[in-house]
Amino acid sequence: MTEVVLGIDIGGTNTKFGFVDREGNLLCDYSISTAVHKTIDSYLQSLTNNIEKALNEINQDINFIGIGIGAPNGNYYRGTIEHAPNLNWKGVVNFVKKLKEHYSLPMAITNDANAAAIGEMIFGGAKSMKNFIVITLGTGLGSGFVIDGKIVYGHDGFAGELGHVTVKANGRFCGCGQRGCLETYVSATGIKRTIYKLLADHNGQSRLSGVSFNDLTAEMITDAARDGDPIALEAFEYTGNILGMELADTIILTSPEAIFLLGGLAKAEECIFEPTHRHMENSLMPIFKNKVKLLPSGLHEKNAAILGSAALIWHEIDKNPI
Repeated sequence: MTEVVLGIDIGGTNTKFGFVDREGNLLCDYSISTAVHKTIDSYLQSLTNNIEKALNEINQDINFIGIGIGAPNGNYYRGTIEHAPNLNWKGVVNFVKKLKEHYSLPMAITNDANAAAIGEMIFGGAKSMKNFIVITLGTGLGSGFVIDGKIVYGHDGFAGELGHVTVKANGRFCGCGQRGCLETYVSATGIKRTIYKLLADHNGQSRLSGVSFNDLTAEMITDAARDGDPIALEAFEYTGNILGMELADTIILTSPEAIFLLGGLAKAEECIFEPTHRHMENSLMPIFKNKVKLLPSGLHEKNAAILGSAALIWHEIDKNPI
């Protein structure tokens, strides 16, 4: 009988989930809409119905032993989702308590970037590392810090929000209510904003100039950069400069062995990795130079979110064997 856990990744639009064994093999993966559910009870009814459907469809003899959840503003200490701006359920939602009404199993919740960091440590490129950082470059910028083999949660469960450090005073408005946050410059949304600023400055001299903001994607910007489009190349240089300088500041604080980038913008590969690494090294104190690797995630992009959430509960189970 194969022991498996359920990994659940809650996003503002969709929720992905799947069953994962101890070696990181994904037995199945499913997706349901998050946004369509206006209440947490409606959402949980749909989620649990689909979990049961998935259990019935698995053509293996399994022992379902735990659930890991990655969610925006997920609080590991309290088992809650707190004031998530992109979810319909406002305030503090005691998610683990509510899910335990359906499954009496070990459960743990954290934000998606922390889950990705644990996934990297258990199933990905950080298996032999005790000190590293994971940066998720999606619609926003998430981050998970591992120091001495432990994820950093801080005293309240919300430590490590690198996406909301201020990189430009009175800079771009951020969804968090502040201005100049890192994620407003370094993310799929951030680089789109940069493109439109550059198009205005350069009078639209780019193949991207005819694309509306809503239609523009990070993938389109990457393709343009690879084809030598000057505006796209300048956007990646600008983005890499800001990210590299902020990573240099972060390295001074935590001295990681490696920093992993994953998410939509990380798929740009050398377009984002090369300028980021160059500006990071140029900004580092001499004692830190050429010591920190900048690496792509070792998790398969398609399944990274589910594997990260599953790794969270495997990690908990291994700490407290059932």
